Amino acid sequence: MRYAKILGTGSYLPASRVTNDDLAKKIDTSDEWITTRTGIKARHIAAENEKTSDLATQAAQQALAATGIQAADIDLIIVATTTPDMQFPSTATIVQNKLGISGCPAFDVQAVCAGFMYAIATANAYIKSGMANKALVIGADIFSRIVDWEDRGTCVLFGDGAGAVVLGISDESGIIHSKLHADGAYLHLLNVPAQMNEGKIEGLPFVKMDGQGVFKFAVKQLSAVADEVLSESGYTKGQIDWLVPHQANRRIIESTAKHLGLSMDKVILTVQEHANTSAASIPLALDEGVRDGRIQRGQHVMLEGIGGGFAWGAVLLKY
Repeated sequence: MRYAKILGTGSYLPASRVTNDDLAKKIDTSDEWITTRTGIKARHIAAENEKTSDLATQAAQQALAATGIQAADIDLIIVATTTPDMQFPSTATIVQNKLGISGCPAFDVQAVCAGFMYAIATANAYIKSGMANKALVIGADIFSRIVDWEDRGTCVLFGDGAGAVVLGISDESGIIHSKLHADGAYLHLLNVPAQMNEGKIEGLPFVKMDGQGVFKFAVKQLSAVADEVLSESGYTKGQIDWLVPHQANRRIIESTAKHLGLSMDKVILTVQEHANTSAASIPLALDEGVRDGRIQRGQHVMLEGIGGGFAWGAVLLKY
């Protein structure tokens, strides 16, 4: 039986770190206002010359270095992103070229903040079916370019970054079970309604969000999908060693952890330093937990995320 297992992790954050106090100098907000509502203290912002593929490539190189695997050995690349370099080709093909790889399948997945869940579930299916042996799965976004920096209700929430994992074949289950959902009936709660038409942007090209609506939906569905994964895999809440959630809001994370019976010291929390990096947030947090020694081989980790659409999902894995 073929299984997929995480062989290594990597991440990248832009050099520019912007604190809440920095933002308060430019917009009507404060560190107290942001921290109380979200738990965010700072975020990283991409440089003008940095593109999503640049962030993704840096994270991928770090993940490859952690495994000792050569880039040429990768036979599948999936990039989860909402902020691609260009309309087409996919950011994944641009990363493929920057890594010096050619020939293997490379494509993007667009499920916003749930993108990494969709990407890792897809790569798992490729490996289990024999269609790939070593997959590079990346979450990367530059949300700072699609927020209105005069809207304090949204611009304070987001940051830029990238995280990556290398998946390979294992004779024991690594990706134990995944569950994905989507419901387009809720698209009005969180979206960027712009589109290109004959060289012009039609509609608002910035994040539009109903904060309270998103909060209520996220709390309900993240708890429900975690229960689904445990029930369908035959595992219990007590077997979870670590929760690595999408880093959007500390209160949402605390609610999910409480539902799973986990104390916050069993949660990898990076929202305070990274803010919401969309598809990058889960692999960024996972890499931090691995590199600082908290997440150990053989432990069970629950990943979960939710994003605009709505799209949401959870993955139970044995690291």
